Amino acid sequence: MAKDKLPTQAENFSEWYNQLVLKAELADYAPVRGCMVVRPYGWTLWENMQAGLDRRFKETGHVNAAFPTLIPMSFFEKEKDHVEGFSPELAVVTHGGGQELEEKLAVRPTSETIIGYMYSKWVQSWRDLPILINQWGSVMRWELRTKLFLRTAEFYWQEGHTAHATADEAMEETYQMLDVYADFAETDCAIPVVKGRKSETERFAGAQMTTGIESMMGDTKALQSGTSHYFGQNFAKAFEIDFLNKDNELEHAYTTSWGMSTRMIGALIMVHGDDQGLKMPPKIAPIQVVIVPIFRKDHEKEMVMPVVDKVFAELKEAGVRVKVDDREQTSPGFKFNDWEMRGVPLRLEIGPKDVEKGSVAMARRDIPGRDGKTFVSQEGLLATVQEMLDTIQTSMFEAAKKFRDDNIHDPADYEALKEVVQKGWAFSWWCESAECEAKVKEDTKATTRVIPLDQPEDEGNCIVCGSKAATKVYFAKAY
Repeated sequence: MAKDKLPTQAENFSEWYNQLVLKAELADYAPVRGCMVVRPYGWTLWENMQAGLDRRFKETGHVNAAFPTLIPMSFFEKEKDHVEGFSPELAVVTHGGGQELEEKLAVRPTSETIIGYMYSKWVQSWRDLPILINQWGSVMRWELRTKLFLRTAEFYWQEGHTAHATADEAMEETYQMLDVYADFAETDCAIPVVKGRKSETERFAGAQMTTGIESMMGDTKALQSGTSHYFGQNFAKAFEIDFLNKDNELEHAYTTSWGMSTRMIGALIMVHGDDQGLKMPPKIAPIQVVIVPIFRKDHEKEMVMPVVDKVFAELKEAGVRVKVDDREQTSPGFKFNDWEMRGVPLRLEIGPKDVEKGSVAMARRDIPGRDGKTFVSQEGLLATVQEMLDTIQTSMFEAAKKFRDDNIHDPADYEALKEVVQKGWAFSWWCESAECEAKVKEDTKATTRVIPLDQPEDEGNCIVCGSKAATKVYFAKAY
């Protein structure tokens, strides 16, 4: 295999992913173990994701703020389940300014504690509620096994934290943000997801309920892509977020948190990518259209470039993210492969014959080879391009959804389940016992991924123990 060629997904899906992240210049390994450097192409992708999420957050009444990176260790001890869940992952600062600190400081793994402390200062009356704040930043979790974007010691994300006067309002917030994540994943990232709640074993440390969206990767493993947590009054009691209600009685607030991270970039790669490289959904692609001029001699260049410049200007003025690849030291074929590997949704080729005919060669990234290539008129090209980008966005979602649905099975018994989760998802009845959940994990390495919100009206028998069950759950191996 050539050194510059990716392994195929069938040969080694994990190594295909690792090399693609590096070759497409999305990220690189940092000198600190488990950390990553997000390169400009990858960061532009994250910025586009941020824009889609941030717009949705603000439409639902949330505002942005910033909280400290360093958190007093004593804060983590105030909520028992939370400290137990995060203690193994904490990075701790013991010295500052050349001296040992009186109190150790944790590099934030998440911000419930510091934000809970601040909310306790800001909330006195029911009139101060709800508080609807989101934060963009990075967190540190000392992961032992890391993989670029999917699981790194430091990663970038947003974390929303809200406080409410009633349990119903906090629960409504939890589900609303789950819907926001699902809409973003499907509409912007073209990734079909399943919404639901997590089992008690899988829920967030300190939460009364965790909900999430799960998506299927190209190797059929599951990936948790975003979570929304209902804490009830757990954190409000720990951090004394108390308020006088309308009856002038003192009570604890109800809180939530929700987050989505650069792990979504990993999902995008593994859901849509193929053996040639990335496939970027147009809505969030750093570059939506690349124009490749084709000429050999100076007089051909003089003929082609004015048309290229005109097309570029027209697309850019309309808000299309467009780039001209005018590198003269590389061949058109090299450029085609390069941009295919980087996943640019649409490629326009303009050569001397195209100029003469008033046409443009247009190649879709989502349909490789000749089947995805057509010749279109230069006249009305902007409308043609915009329509094609919409078509690609829809086509990518439908292809991913078909792949997912084709790899979800309803096994007849436990032996069948053990086979199914080696190559797909099992959607099965479950009695919700931790014992049955643990048995599946021990026997297959698959876990309960999500209990979908939409449940069948009838009942069945637990796929593991055979007892009566009213709940169906997805079992799958996961990242």
